Amino acid sequence: MAEAVDAGRRVPFDEFVAVRGQALQRTAYLLTGDWALAEDLLQTALTRAYPRWSRIERDDPEAYVRKAIVNTWSSWWRRKWRGEAPTERLPETVAPDAFADADRRDAVRDALRRLPPKQRAVIVLRFHEDMTEAQVAALLGIAVGTVKSQTSKALASLREDAALTGYGTTSTAGGE
Repeated sequence: MAEAVDAGRRVPFDEFVAVRGQALQRTAYLLTGDWALAEDLLQTALTRAYPRWSRIERDDPEAYVRKAIVNTWSSWWRRKWRGEAPTERLPETVAPDAFADADRRDAVRDALRRLPPKQRAVIVLRFHEDMTEAQVAALLGIAVGTVKSQTSKALASLREDAALTGYGTTSTAGGE
């Protein structure tokens, strides 16, 4: 069981949360009936208490936070919109995946890291920096034929990389 905070002494905010946080969360859970919502409710109440802590800690901080929990819950309850609303039918269109671009970038970045350094340099310079084979060769101090062969090997490795499966492959290097 959590220890009580001495009402006669000033208590730093972080100590108060550490000592009384679980008890306050149980109160929030009893109001909401949902642990995740109880966490949100407690966090909201603590967020409101924190800027006023120097004034609150002199009185009864637990009573203040408890009152903030109840008042916040009451205001949430009075709102018409309660977040997600279950329906019997799913929407006809699927929403776009908000993380698909980030996932694709991570997969490509990881696949590039798995390439040998020379192949990675050639691919980055050719396709990210949009340099010609001759420019890449001059920059790296290698023959144009080496740029072509390293590009070919790197693209073959990327096409076979299991992490990139499903992201599609369109040839942009062919026939130069």
